[in-house]
Amino acid sequence: MLLAQITDPHILARGKIFHSPHRAIPADAPEGWSRIDTGASLARAIATLNALDPRPDIIALTGDLTDHGNPDEYDHLREILAAAAVPVYVIPGNHDDREHLRAAFLDDGYLPRDGFLQYVVEGGSMRIVALDTNIPGDHGGELCAERLAWLDRTLAAKPTQPALVLMHHPPFPTAIAHMDKYPLHDPEPFAAVIRRHPQVERILCGHMHRTIDHRFAGTIAGSAPATAHQLLLDLTKPGRRAHFIFEPPGYQLHLWRDGVGLVTHTATLGDFPGPFPYHSPG
Repeated sequence: MLLAQITDPHILARGKIFHSPHRAIPADAPEGWSRIDTGASLARAIATLNALDPRPDIIALTGDLTDHGNPDEYDHLREILAAAAVPVYVIPGNHDDREHLRAAFLDDGYLPRDGFLQYVVEGGSMRIVALDTNIPGDHGGELCAERLAWLDRTLAAKPTQPALVLMHHPPFPTAIAHMDKYPLHDPEPFAAVIRRHPQVERILCGHMHRTIDHRFAGTIAGSAPATAHQLLLDLTKPGRRAHFIFEPPGYQLHLWRDGVGLVTHTATLGDFPGPFPYHSPG
């Protein structure tokens, strides 16, 4: 089974361009530095995944699907995702609106009609268990008692089948101070649930606009790169403002093979020279 993970596209309404809130233009800024076409970036990601050989079995989109959670943004998102050659499954991030997201994707058949946007994807060699960490009006996330009880029951139902858990907020501090202000609040109860279910192979997160991995509750939790702008890798002391950087956007491929387990590859989006052979034929 091959799952492609993309995250944090921050889609706006058709014709809108993501614009940095910074007012001062840095002296070394390139032309157009603050204007990011997030829709075009996501479309490029979908085209890239469609062209892979082997092609992924499914695509998981781990939150911050839109920038403001407005219906017209979800309409634009649906339009872009319609080009995907394989099923796409989404979860909310802190920039999403739970009910507007539900309305946009309810006809796909996997989202619940009410309550939290949590669900299971069955039928493959791995179960996909999707969580909703959204707190309306808060950039941080949480997993309340109701959400955790659902997760515990869901994992307990098939204790021997490998599982991937999807969630937007990483359940660990990253040392990027301006993002650690908006964490998954009180992650220990979540960790206690995960420890009870060793079949959880990986916890796949978004939120960070970077690739970050951490040993967590007996498994690995990590975030994937965003499809558009990345966050600056800044491990300095708290107090600095958030910055984005035009490092290459990317995606992750999570490959499960019986007898081997789960292997994760992180790849970049873009056109690069190559591939070139290491050795001449013959």
